[in-house]
Amino acid sequence: MADYPGGNTTAQTVTTNAVFIPELWSDDVIAAYKKNLIFANLVTKINHVGKKGDTIHIPVPGRGAASAKVKNVAVELIVDTATDLPLSIDKHYEYSRMIEDIVDKQAIDSFRGFYTNDAGYALATQVDNDLWALAEEFQGGTAGGTGAALWETAVIGSDGSTAYNGATSNAAALTDAGIRKMIQTLDDLDVPQTERVMVIPPVERNTLMGIARFTEQAFVGEIGGGNTIRNGQIGDLYGIPVFVTSNAPTPQSGDRVGAIFHKDALAHIEQMSVRSQTSYKQEYLADLFTADCIYGVGTLRNESGIAFVVDA
Repeated sequence: MADYPGGNTTAQTVTTNAVFIPELWSDDVIAAYKKNLIFANLVTKINHVGKKGDTIHIPVPGRGAASAKVKNVAVELIVDTATDLPLSIDKHYEYSRMIEDIVDKQAIDSFRGFYTNDAGYALATQVDNDLWALAEEFQGGTAGGTGAALWETAVIGSDGSTAYNGATSNAAALTDAGIRKMIQTLDDLDVPQTERVMVIPPVERNTLMGIARFTEQAFVGEIGGGNTIRNGQIGDLYGIPVFVTSNAPTPQSGDRVGAIFHKDALAHIEQMSVRSQTSYKQEYLADLFTADCIYGVGTLRNESGIAFVVDA
C-alpha cells in the first residue's frame, strides 16, 4: 500500500464534491412544498411511494338496508355487487434550473433558498391546480366546461342555491344564509359532518371579517385561545375549518371559486414525493438543479362537495 507523506491530500472529499451533495436542497424543497400545499392536505391521501403501477383500483361497495327480523324465519340476506373506481397515476412534473459556476461563486448564499422555495411552491401549486380542476365535478358537474357550462354545478355565494352562470357571470359574495344553505345541501346528501372543510379565496376572508355573525364567539372557532376572525386568523364556521388560498380558480375575470367538501370527495395519490437532485455539467460549467414529483388525483365522491363562486 502506498504511503503518502503528510497524508492523502488528493482525495475527493465532501468539500471538493460539494456540488454532488443534494441533501440541503432536498430538505429546503420538501419544506417549501409542504408549506404551500393547501388543497392536497385537505383531501384523502393515498400513499403509493415506492410501489409500482400506474393505476389504483378502489372498491366501491353499495350501502345496505336493515331488514326486520321475522320470528322463526331465517335472516334476509343482502347482496351487493361492488363497483371499481380506477384512479390513474399519470402526472410527473419537474422544476429545473442551471446555475453557472460564476453565479455560485459570486452570489450570496441566500440565492439557493430562493430557488428551493420557488421549486416547492411551483410543484405544490401544480398539485393544487389539478385538484381544483376536479372540484368542477362536484354535484355532477363536468370538468373543463366553457361558457354557461363553466363550473355549471357551482352555486353563487350569496344564497348557496342559485347556479353559477359562466356566460353571464352572476357571482356574488358569501352570506350567512348562503353558507348555511350549502351546508344543508351536504347534510341532505348524507355527507358526514366530520372532516368537512371550507376553502375560500382571499377576497372572502375580507367578506367574512365584515359580517357581524362571524365575529361573534359563538360562530367562530379558536386557534391559540383567541378569537380567530378578530386576530386575523381563519378558524371554524359552524364547526367547519376554513382555509384561505390565493390559488383558487378564476373562471371569469373578477370571479373566484371556493368550495365546501368532505375529505373523501377527492384523492391525491403520491407515488414519488418531492425529490431534488443536482449534478455538475462540465460542458456548461454549471450545476443542474431539478426537483420533481409523481402523483395522481381523482374524484372519489362528487356529491361530497359543493363549489361556489364569488365576485372578487
